[in-house]
Amino acid sequence: MPSANGDALLRPDPSASLVHAFRLVAERMRGLAFVNPALEVEAVAFAPWDGHWLGVLVTPWFMNLILAPRDDAAWTHVEPGKNRTYAFPAGPYEFIGARDDVAGEYQMCSLFSPLLHFDDQETARLVAGLAREALFDAENAENAQPPVGNLSPARQAGGATQRTAIQARLPARPLDR
Repeated sequence: MPSANGDALLRPDPSASLVHAFRLVAERMRGLAFVNPALEVEAVAFAPWDGHWLGVLVTPWFMNLILAPRDDAAWTHVEPGKNRTYAFPAGPYEFIGARDDVAGEYQMCSLFSPLLHFDDQETARLVAGLAREALFDAENAENAQPPVGNLSPARQAGGATQRTAIQARLPARPLDR
């Protein structure tokens, strides 16, 4: 949607609407076995990326990367439940389309679920921020070509393996009868 002066109208940071929507869900989920009572709903490190808003949503039951529209011209609609892959320096990540009456349209990529191994909100927040940062570090990309190696035991002179060479140095045992 262009503004009156012709510039693209940019949507505001979706953090507040996402937190509000998922706090409503959290109220209904309280007490379920996979819900961590030490955690609360929080939007972490939302910032513009490639015409979208990118951040991490922490809830008591999941931690997801979230993409939400910022520039409508750059946004690609993905039907709820359908997938779309985005390329980051750390590699390709698959996001699932979603829609909520409060939060609107967004796409999500699961990082952790459930979050029962997180002791507190501070730890979850730290991990969320580090996970978002890690997307932009090419060192985190999986190698397209796995390293090639020889998994066969190394041969010693005379055709012996390392195992047989070590066994040859051990004192002889009498056979068990």
